Amino acid sequence: MTAGADRTPELRRLTKRAQFLNAARGKRAGRTAFTLQGIAATEAAPGLGFTVIKKTGNSPERNRIRRRLREAARACATAFRPQHDYVLVGRREALSRKFTDIIADLNSALRKLHAEPGASGTTRP
Repeated sequence: MTAGADRTPELRRLTKRAQFLNAARGKRAGRTAFTLQGIAATEAAPGLGFTVIKKTGNSPERNRIRRRLREAARACATAFRPQHDYVLVGRREALSRKFTDIIADLNSALRKLHAEPGASGTTRP
């Protein structure tokens, strides 16, 4: 097997507070287990950050939510667009939701985030 022939695209990790705040200024797509925030960025590789607030649960629960979201993001890596930053804000429901549902929700949230305004066919008055 050749190196890099079968790999998923590399996701850049968001580590700085400013990157998270920048993504929060972009578009949002809410789902049962998480909220996805995204905005166009200057870096070539897509950036991805995770956050779970303390109100969600104790430390092991928050870490488990983060791990599940990280694996879902890895499974959907091809759906993340280059030159965009994303933040997944985890919710408590991520603990009990089926993993396949989380992946489906993440794919639909990414589609919603990148949909053109007015593309759904409905118009607002």
